[in-house]
Amino acid sequence: MSRLEDGLNGICAADILGLVTAERSYGTSWRNRGGVGAFMMLARKWDRLENQVKKHDYDLFAAIASDTRPEGIIDDIRDLRRYLLLVEEHTGSGIGEVGKGGEAGLAYVNQDR
Repeated sequence: MSRLEDGLNGICAADILGLVTAERSYGTSWRNRGGVGAFMMLARKWDRLENQVKKHDYDLFAAIASDTRPEGIIDDIRDLRRYLLLVEEHTGSGIGEVGKGGEAGLAYVNQDR
């Protein structure tokens, strides 16, 4: 297994555990206000990230390096990623499914879109 695969496996496993644990406490509260509320929750997470990277001329890696607090920028990145996973899972557009925006066999993030 490559270093990338090892790293991603750890991140994904932690995300799954974190999401399952959070669901036990909060249920589906993240979508109680519908799609607009879910979008605004994502927007708030993005706004937090943007406010933090602005201080570093939008250099994300510099912002991460300078904020070593457990609740710092890396926590906001983790939260945003997990909320995005919840959105994708909720809409049924996971990998391997076609429809509602999903693409079967998508093996990488296409940054040209």
